[in-house]
Amino acid sequence: MTFQLIKDAILGKEQDFTKLSLKTAIVILAIPMILEMMMESLFAVVDIFFVAKLGSDAIATVGLTESVVVLVYAVGFGISMAATALISRRFGEKEYSEAGSVAFQLLMVGGAISVILGVLGWIFAADILGLMGAEPAVVDSGVVYSRIIFAGNTAIMLLFLINGAFRGAGQAHHAMRSLWIANGLNIILDPLLIFGIGSWAGMGLEGAAVATTLGRSIGVLYQLYHLFNGKHRLKILRQNIEISWQIILKILNISIGGMGQFLIDSVSWIALTRMNAEFGSTALAGYTIAFRILIFTILPAWGLSGAAATLVGQNLGANQPDRANAAVWLTTRYTVIFMASVTGIYLIFSKQLAGFFTDIPEIRDIAAQGLWVIALGYVFFAIGMVLTQAFNGAGDTKTPAWINIGVLWFIEIPLAYILAFPFRLEYLGIFIAIAFSHSFHSLVTLYFFRKGKWKTMKV
Repeated sequence: MTFQLIKDAILGKEQDFTKLSLKTAIVILAIPMILEMMMESLFAVVDIFFVAKLGSDAIATVGLTESVVVLVYAVGFGISMAATALISRRFGEKEYSEAGSVAFQLLMVGGAISVILGVLGWIFAADILGLMGAEPAVVDSGVVYSRIIFAGNTAIMLLFLINGAFRGAGQAHHAMRSLWIANGLNIILDPLLIFGIGSWAGMGLEGAAVATTLGRSIGVLYQLYHLFNGKHRLKILRQNIEISWQIILKILNISIGGMGQFLIDSVSWIALTRMNAEFGSTALAGYTIAFRILIFTILPAWGLSGAAATLVGQNLGANQPDRANAAVWLTTRYTVIFMASVTGIYLIFSKQLAGFFTDIPEIRDIAAQGLWVIALGYVFFAIGMVLTQAFNGAGDTKTPAWINIGVLWFIEIPLAYILAFPFRLEYLGIFIAIAFSHSFHSLVTLYFFRKGKWKTMKV
């Protein structure tokens, strides 16, 4: 039974998630979401691995460009949330034709925004790098790379939002496959286009940009094929191809909260990293290693929580709020069990895990301390992730955004500063602030979730 479930999850099978056993539904949705995000994490590691061989200027160009492209991620993240909320609600209502119309409007919104951003990025690439503090040599060597990445942001945007639509429809296997195709191709093309093959010397840094853009574009073509081939419940047919300003306004309204969540969280992490940099490169290296390790255990939990978003949206659409609520708590239970297990591993093996990434004792000890302290809040993190996804699946993206502002900006950042500097706990103070603030964030989210307003959202 377990093997068959895993097989169904990976190969994909049309399901009615308003009637399917909740335990089964969570497994079928979560497995491809977990695999999808694991590939995204692998892509980031592999990309910088090859670029690093080109020297410090190349690394600086990638870092500075990505710090601007994060704005594209924010927009894509927001529209993706709208896609999941709207498509899941229409599927719960069994309004499959209307879901197709929503999918078309999503393509129009994401496509239009990405074209505008792409044109501006291409024109002002050199100015953007200079504004971010790049040295003249970095601007000269990296401007073409940046132009290709900015111009190719349509692929990034469409990958995000179409995958959000697939998840809302319960077709998480398509989202997984599109990202595996996109990032798998990038991993193959990166060394070929950067360093060349045979007598061809390759394209250098520009090759990395072409590999990334080409890989993601092929992933988008895979997505579009499955949207337009008419073989699945989520499909765009001829009658769906017309502009609906009413749906577009709904998309923008939900997207704003999603963009806000991403940007608020990003600003908070940037502020904490900047504080940590005050204690030297050793502290910063330990901090970085700790979070590289943490992200690999947060990813499976994020996959589990993503299942809650789809189940909430579809069951609210089917007018089954109690079933939606039960799905959230069952998902929370599974995620808490997973994160509690990981907590035990971090508490016992923190030094060994950190030592896998560095053999410098000072850096290893700081990373291990970060793992140990932050893991103390991991169970609360699990609750917060699932409940936030439940809000987003219901179409209430603004409540998590306001919670992020209140907790991350007005508690986490000030607390980290006070503990690190006036109390002289340095990087330990930052780790404590993260563990406390994200635990408190979960309690605040729980308070608003229990009020039940999310059950009445109309999208």
